[in-house]
Amino acid sequence: MRISNEQVSAICTAAAQVLQESRFADQAIERQLKEHQHWTIAEQGFVAEQVYALIRYYRLLCVVSEKTPLVLEDWEYLLGASLILQKHPAGAQFQFLSKERILAAYHNIGDQRALKESIPDWLDVLGQAELGEKWAATIHALNELPHLVLRVNRLKTDAATLLKDLAKHQIYGRAIQDDAVLIEQRGKMFSTPAFRNGWFELQDFSSQQVAPFLEVQPGMRVIDACAGNGGKTLHLAALMQNKGRIIALDTDAKKLEQLRLRARRAGVSIIETRQIESSKTIKRLAQSADRVLLDVPCSGLGVLRRNPDTRWRLSPEHLNTIYGVQRDILERYGKLCKPDGKMVYATCSILPSENQLQVDSYINKVRETYTLEASRSILPQDEGFDGFYMARLISH
Repeated sequence: MRISNEQVSAICTAAAQVLQESRFADQAIERQLKEHQHWTIAEQGFVAEQVYALIRYYRLLCVVSEKTPLVLEDWEYLLGASLILQKHPAGAQFQFLSKERILAAYHNIGDQRALKESIPDWLDVLGQAELGEKWAATIHALNELPHLVLRVNRLKTDAATLLKDLAKHQIYGRAIQDDAVLIEQRGKMFSTPAFRNGWFELQDFSSQQVAPFLEVQPGMRVIDACAGNGGKTLHLAALMQNKGRIIALDTDAKKLEQLRLRARRAGVSIIETRQIESSKTIKRLAQSADRVLLDVPCSGLGVLRRNPDTRWRLSPEHLNTIYGVQRDILERYGKLCKPDGKMVYATCSILPSENQLQVDSYINKVRETYTLEASRSILPQDEGFDGFYMARLISH
């Protein structure tokens, strides 16, 4: 696919908005796609992919193009360099660039990992310190393009029926688990009858491992204490066969409203949303749940593939703040579980400091209350999906 001047402008505009105006990548891309609805699905996908490539490899592209963008036109240097490194036809718009010079500059980087993988030096040092020999493969895997995975809503359909229905709209994939579908040929997913009827949710395969890890059963009382938009809440409801009660908590009222809309579409009736307005909200629920899910705020480094701008937003100071939030949630929300109940602590991070070390520290403080039953770390190079961590604790 040859790139048009219109696409060049859209790609550069979106990338500049993300890295110079601190907008979120998905929102910047969505705005450009709405402004160019005449593009085909393939063209839309190409534009989105190139925006993400600019964000992902920003540091590397600044070096090989010998340009740090200050104005919008400067981004054309980075885009041209990116297309050259991808071995994609750069087109006449980029004749001002020397392909030989860019490839030579890339070759001269050698084994400078932080530069080649395009991450801040501090993050490379931290990753090496925390993951050791696994870090090189981990950060390389986190720079690969993400898979598109759907969670089948088993309350309404099954994988085979969903795939057959999507195929009618030229969307093709394959089942990788009873309720997980890997999409191999994309289309306008969210305008299909299957989506409108609540047959599926967009959810990475690693993320889909968290809800089953909580070992819920129909009829239980479950608290999802950091519910957000409710992806895992809805999965829990499906596993419970829409029987029992799920209390979905979050500090963000807009996210809870989104969860209510998604639950309605999914045919889920057992979810009650509650906004956390003060510590009283938590105290009232003390020792009331058979199961508690703590899908805590984290660095998001495990989902760097789909959120490449995270590497430029995150800082050591921000990470230290996140550690404190995680400790606070464990200490306060850990009191929600009944004796003999179970609690799962989960993150979409690959750092032990957010994962095993947080759980170990918490258990050392509450040995008489909780013991660790099982834990699982998923690195992106393991199965090709997002990085995740989950630990299941038993309450006494």
